[in-house]
Amino acid sequence: MTQSALINVIFRAAEKAARGLVRDFGEVENLQISRKGVADFVSNADTDAEKIIVRELSRARPDWGFIMEEGGVIPPTEKDGPSWVIDPLDGTTNYLHGIPHFSISIAAIDKPLKDGGKVIAGGILDPIRNEFFFAEQGKGAFLNDRRMRVSGRRSMPDCLFATGIPFMGRGDAEFHASFQQELGAVMAETSGVRRLGSAALDLAWVAAGRYDGFWEHGLSLWDIAAGVLIVREAGGFVSDFASRDRALASGDVVAANGVIHGDFLKLLRKGRQNR
Repeated sequence: MTQSALINVIFRAAEKAARGLVRDFGEVENLQISRKGVADFVSNADTDAEKIIVRELSRARPDWGFIMEEGGVIPPTEKDGPSWVIDPLDGTTNYLHGIPHFSISIAAIDKPLKDGGKVIAGGILDPIRNEFFFAEQGKGAFLNDRRMRVSGRRSMPDCLFATGIPFMGRGDAEFHASFQQELGAVMAETSGVRRLGSAALDLAWVAAGRYDGFWEHGLSLWDIAAGVLIVREAGGFVSDFASRDRALASGDVVAANGVIHGDFLKLLRKGRQNR
C-alpha cells in the first residue's frame, strides 16, 4: 500500500525516535544490577524520544500544535488548527524492567476535541517487532503493508480480551475492588484475559484481530488517540462504559468487534453490579 503524506510523516518521526529507544533498551538490562539510575535512564530515553518526534513533526507541519505526555500542550498557530497527540514510550514500566513490549503512538487531530475535533490519522510503532499499525479517517487500517480487520468471533466463550490492571498510585481501594469484579466477570465467561502493559498496542492488536476486545479506565488522550481510530477503521467499535462515543474525552475505553461489543459491555456492567 502507498502511504499518504500524513502517514509518512508519522512513520518517519516514530521510526527516528525508535532508533534511540531500541539502542537504550539494550542498556536497560545492564542497569538492572542496580536500582540506582534505572528510572532516570528510562525517563531520559522517554524525553529524548519525544524531542525527536516533535522536531520531525514540526519540520513537516510547522503550524500544528502538540499534546504530549512529557512536554505538555503547545497550541497550534491558528486557534482551531490541528495538533499532534504524542506518547513517545507507551509501556514505560515494561521498558524499565527490560520487557520488550512497548510502543510509540502518534495521532493527528483536526482541531481541539472540545470544539468537535476528530482524530484524522494515527500510527503506532512497535519497534521490537518492526510492526507499524496505522489508519486515516475513512481509509481503513493497516499493519505494515496489509489491511487489518478486527476479529470475526461471535461467541464470548471463544474470545480473548486485554486490559490494564490498576497498580499502586492508580486509583483508590474502591476503584481496585470494582476492577477486580469486572475482571472476574470477564474471566468467568471468556477464553481469557491478557495484561501486557501497553494500551496503544492493546488497541492495535484488537484492530489486528489478535484480541477480540480491550477495556481500561482512566487512560490519557495520548495513550489511546491513535489506537481508537485504528480500531474503528479496522471495523471495530469503541465506546466508554456507558456505550457513548466519549472514550477520548473520558479515558474510559471499551473496544471490540461489532458483534460482541454489546455483550462485552453487559459483562463488564454485570461485574460491577455484583459488588
